[in-house]
Amino acid sequence: MNNIRLAIVLLLVCSIAVGAKSDVTSISSMDILQWERVAAGVWKASIGKKELASMDYARPPKLKALADMGDAEFPFERDATLGQINASGANVRLPLEESEKIYGLGLEFNGINRRGNVYHLKVDHYGGVKGYTHAPVPFYISSKGYGVFVSTARRPSFYVGIGNRKDSKLPPYVDRTTGGSKWSARPVSDAVEASVAGDGLEVYVFGGSNPLEAVRRYNLYCGGGVLPPRWGLGFWHRMHTRSSDSDVLKEVAEFEKRDFPLDVLGLEPGWQSFAYPCSFDWDKTRFPEPKRLLNRLSKKGIKVNLWENPYVAPTSTISEALKPYTASHTVWLGQVPDYTIEAARKVLLDHHQKNHLDIGVSGYKFDEVDGYDVWLWPDHASFPSGHSAVQIRQLYGLMIQDMFMQRFGEMNKRTYGLVRSSNGAASPSGFVIYSDYYDHQGYVTALVNCSLAGVLWTPEIRSARSDEEWLRRFQSVCFSPLVQLNAWSSGKKPWSFPGVTGLVRDVIKLRTRLLPYMYTAFYDYNQRGIPPFRAMVLEAGFDHTEEIIAGKVHGEDNPYAETARLETTDQYMMGPSLLVAPVFAGQKSRKVVLPRGDWYDFYTGEMAGNGGTITIKTKLEQIPLFAKDGGIIPMMSPVNNIVSAKGTIDLEVRHYGRKENTYSLYDDDGETFDYEKGIHSVTGLKVQHLEGELTGTASTSGNQWQSRYGSISWKFMSP
Repeated sequence: MNNIRLAIVLLLVCSIAVGAKSDVTSISSMDILQWERVAAGVWKASIGKKELASMDYARPPKLKALADMGDAEFPFERDATLGQINASGANVRLPLEESEKIYGLGLEFNGINRRGNVYHLKVDHYGGVKGYTHAPVPFYISSKGYGVFVSTARRPSFYVGIGNRKDSKLPPYVDRTTGGSKWSARPVSDAVEASVAGDGLEVYVFGGSNPLEAVRRYNLYCGGGVLPPRWGLGFWHRMHTRSSDSDVLKEVAEFEKRDFPLDVLGLEPGWQSFAYPCSFDWDKTRFPEPKRLLNRLSKKGIKVNLWENPYVAPTSTISEALKPYTASHTVWLGQVPDYTIEAARKVLLDHHQKNHLDIGVSGYKFDEVDGYDVWLWPDHASFPSGHSAVQIRQLYGLMIQDMFMQRFGEMNKRTYGLVRSSNGAASPSGFVIYSDYYDHQGYVTALVNCSLAGVLWTPEIRSARSDEEWLRRFQSVCFSPLVQLNAWSSGKKPWSFPGVTGLVRDVIKLRTRLLPYMYTAFYDYNQRGIPPFRAMVLEAGFDHTEEIIAGKVHGEDNPYAETARLETTDQYMMGPSLLVAPVFAGQKSRKVVLPRGDWYDFYTGEMAGNGGTITIKTKLEQIPLFAKDGGIIPMMSPVNNIVSAKGTIDLEVRHYGRKENTYSLYDDDGETFDYEKGIHSVTGLKVQHLEGELTGTASTSGNQWQSRYGSISWKFMSP
């Protein structure tokens, strides 16, 4: 009898234990994440099985640069970082304080603060759903100064301060009938929850004391930012899709006749024997002698960029070789290669090497790697590697960038190109994102948000409804990572709006004058992870959210008095010292939010303001630019072609304000990866007060490269 009673007791105990363990609806059922420190200020945790992920395509982390930043504290209570595998897939839960703002989560055309919304990050041509984007980068940054990256090839969902667990810290209950405005359909949550419909994921945390530190650590851990070839920062013009080699030469002659800069010519679909899907073979009618054409352009210093999409036409000379490595479904009846398979990569790359790269092609524009669901392969398609169709689609643009960057690396030749989708870990990639979307203000917002995602964006020009819009778009794109007129369909030229032709020429030439400053900014991106074009929330003086909430900052005209002003998306920083405030057609005036400290008009050196919101009257001939106190801006004479600018380059170095400062001016051969071996030069520029006057000096030491920069004339802009 006693044995029976004991068995009953044991059975009850086991039942209770099993019941408790099976309660997957409680927070206590989630696993505490186990964090591994993988670099200074960087931690990693895993949950479930390792799957294909974007971090698989990262370059080796810049560990020394991360160490040079110093260490950082882990931003959470470790016991509050949780993960779980359940019937829906893998999910994580990370703490979120009520005061935190969340930025990032990839390329977005609207807003910057992601708090209080749900984002389903899906690569897409363009969609109205939050998170449907060309670059669904699962990286977010907190106003507290840390960042979180979810490495996955799945479509992750982020519930950013929304979605309340029943046993979490809940806000007060409010009756909708009597609570009035206090009732909310989206009660504040105490966490960010991320999930994927897969067997596992990896989470990285990047520490920091401000948002810029988190972004820098993310970029550096992914391999640092790209350093483009010098010519890539010049002017790009894309030909009409049906252009022939003779059309190309006529276009070049017209640029020369009209005294317009030209550095890169883009050939659109018509260069191929078949497009949509693609043959990747030259059209023998339009381009009977491509090598001869490229040689003629090369003598003028002009690079050639080829348009492609990745879908293989049956008529392509590599169609049969790729067939074993293609998916179950087609796009435009073209095969879809599986580029997780090395053999497929080799077939494509070897063909491109022989037919394009060996005759002088400088790079590519990869189109339609985002795509609409109605024409891309379906989610149930099969790929020979065994990876799901969703995984391949999410990373397809990243895979293509990766394999071409590797091939150009083997050639010791830098490239710069365009791509229509990307993902995480892409900061070292020499590709800039573009879009069929064409709202001017949305384009500027996209540039801002891309700086929070480790990707680059170009607000390219295609057409305009007026002279003013044409010029305003040129002004914006000239202060972006890649300045391009994409005339593939419109056939437009920079001089197509005669009323502003001279002003368009002027702003393109202003960009060439700023090349030493821009090139140095990209080197800082490469070595230190600082985005060359970046959101204002990454600028010192814009990261004081906690002070606002605590009520420590006051003043109607102070930019820190309203959180919304901290999150402006119609202005941004370029390099360490320039604030860019684009103007949109019809604006007679605009507001500019200045960070703390003195700021000066770039053109005149006059004082613009100190840490406040100013209103300026717009000028048709100028994009508003402001230099911070102590800003040092090296400028060269304008050139119409960067490669052809041989010999010594003399500089005018501007200094703004009264503050002493230093600046490290960077130079290298502009073409190869030899800079990674230390073959480059750094010229130290220094401004200091001597006997009551500002004085500028320049010095070099220990350089392995003879800088092309010659004499320096100092220009002190401010009275």
